[in-house]
Parts: sequence; C-alpha cells; structure tokens
Amino acid sequence: MEPVLSVRHLTKRFAGLTALSDVSFDLGRGEILGLIGPNGAGKTTLVNLISGAFRASEGDLRFEGAPIGALPSHRRAKLGIGRTFQIMRPFPGLSVLDNVAVGALFGTGGGHRQLAIARELAHQKLEFVGLAHRADRPAEALGGPDRKRLELAKALAMNPRLLLLDEVMAGLNLAELEAVFAIVRKVRDEGVSVLVIEHVMKAIRSLSDRLLVLHHGEKIAEGKPQQVLSDPTVIEAYLGRRRAAHEGAGT
Repeated sequence: MEPVLSVRHLTKRFAGLTALSDVSFDLGRGEILGLIGPNGAGKTTLVNLISGAFRASEGDLRFEGAPIGALPSHRRAKLGIGRTFQIMRPFPGLSVLDNVAVGALFGTGGGHRQLAIARELAHQKLEFVGLAHRADRPAEALGGPDRKRLELAKALAMNPRLLLLDEVMAGLNLAELEAVFAIVRKVRDEGVSVLVIEHVMKAIRSLSDRLLVLHHGEKIAEGKPQQVLSDPTVIEAYLGRRRAAHEGAGT
C-alpha cells in the first residue's frame, strides 16, 4: 500500500545553520509514528516542513502520492494535513466551540462554509476529546490540559488524513496522559495517520507503532519502539555518554 506521507532527503537550512539534513522516511495509513530526539534535534522543524510553515531547502515531500513541497500551508490543510502547535494560542475573543469551528471552516476539501454546519461538526469534535462541557467558555480561559484538548479538537475539525501532534502530552499528569492516549488511538482507529512529537517516553512507548529519532537534524534510528529505545546510539543522544557507558556496563 502506498504510504500516506513519503519524505525523501529532506533538508532545511536557515542562513548558515542546517536544522534538518537528508531525512527520509514513510508513514503508512492508520500508523502512529513517534518522532523523538533531544531539544534542538529538528523535530518541530520537520513538522513545519510537512505542514507547509517552512519550505524545504532540498528534498521531496509527497502526500498520498502527490508532491506537496511547493504548496502553501493552507493548501496542504485542505488536502488533509492537520496539526497542533507546541505553543497553544487559542483564537482570542472566541468561544471554545467557535475556535474549533474555524478548523471546520478551512479543513479538507475547502471545509464547511456554512457556520451552522461548522459549529455542529465542532461540537462533535469537542465531544470526541471530552471538552463539550466547555463549549461556551472563552477559549483563553481554559487551563493547560483543556487547551491541549482544544488543540486536538481544532486539528480534528479539519478532517485530516494525516495528523501532526507537537508535544500535546507535555506537562500532563498520569490520568490526563491516559485520556490523551485514548483519544489518539481513536483517531488512528478511524484510519488517520499520526506523526507525534513527544518527550514522555511512556507515551511514545505505549502509542507508537514505530519510532523515528533525530539528533542534530539527522535521522539516527528508525524502527519498533523496543528496538529503538534500547539502541546505544539513541540512549547516548538522549542521556549523554555517561549514561550510555553505564547502560553498557550493566549488560
């Protein structure tokens, strides 16, 4: 089966800095791919390249077989690429419901142009993420965990076939993590492919079908979670040479 997302030799330079270098991978339909790496590894840069926030310096991006590297972000959204943002910024002055309705207005296939229909879909997505009871509240009044649910609902209202999640689980307690796990699994079970950036190893190990590891902008590992997380190169990239030596001495 053709991959939903195909990335080949993707490179991004900012002036003299190479933020991402020669990264290649595929993402299958209904697959959850965990994207991990130390701070500054290039994870958010990769998501920005896929979503269209940045234009690649080199390389090829294909979504459902079609090249998308030259398309602006709003065109990619209409094709079915949705994303959340690490820094959560609700649309000010709008209710929780209308924040999500914006996604429905501008999503796949041109969105639902009628506001009433968009609001109906928005309510369904708020139910899906467990936030319907906050629908009429000002979005900026939400606390951290509810803002993360709002980010998910906004992205899902765009009816994506590929969902890019940028640290939606950071700062959550165990119960909140389990709730987000359940939401992401439900999204995957509906046939949506998911690329998720996360530092919470419990989340990555539990959720991902495969892991992709970046370090200094380069891919250093890819494979099943247990295999990748036990790789000495990955351990060293995350925890430093001292921990890598300790792990080796204990085997």
